[in-house]
Amino acid sequence: MAENSSDFLNDEEKLFLLKLAREAITFYLREGQLPAISTDNPELTKKQGAFVTLKVNDQLRGCIGYPLPFKPLYQTVLEMAIAAATEDYRFPPLSQDELDKLSIEISVLTRPKKINRPEEVIVGRHGIIISKGYNQGLLLPQVPVENGWDLETYLSHGCLKAGLSPDEWRRGVNIEVFEAQVFSEDDYNLRTR
Repeated sequence: MAENSSDFLNDEEKLFLLKLAREAITFYLREGQLPAISTDNPELTKKQGAFVTLKVNDQLRGCIGYPLPFKPLYQTVLEMAIAAATEDYRFPPLSQDELDKLSIEISVLTRPKKINRPEEVIVGRHGIIISKGYNQGLLLPQVPVENGWDLETYLSHGCLKAGLSPDEWRRGVNIEVFEAQVFSEDDYNLRTR
């Protein structure tokens, strides 16, 4: 994930976050409120950016997160799991009927840092945040890999996500990069009931 290998979460911490995300979504869909879950694990109480990606039958169903470290990691995952399930404007809210087909993926992010040239982006390693004026778009590092994009295609899609023309990166935009530790329920066969 990061420049420093101590930033990696261990399997126990990843499993805690994946189970937390599923419990949060399930509880929220049933009760309409946040569950009361907490931890005192120092790795999970550190403020860190994270995104929660939801897929149903391997199709994107929601993805929301904080790129910057606003809240403790476990709290970010809890809140972003519910937001991805209920607030992603691209999709209707998740229904309880979809829970058994749901797969959860979590991306824990390093702090974004500005780069000076588009060529500094490493496809497959860097997530990108492209901004110009009030426009801003973020793509997680796994997106270009999953879609088979080269650097130019990746930058073009980052511009589109920001509401800019696809070649705006050639004319000058702010580009920040970050890395992510990505893990999912599928990695741990958590969906097999």
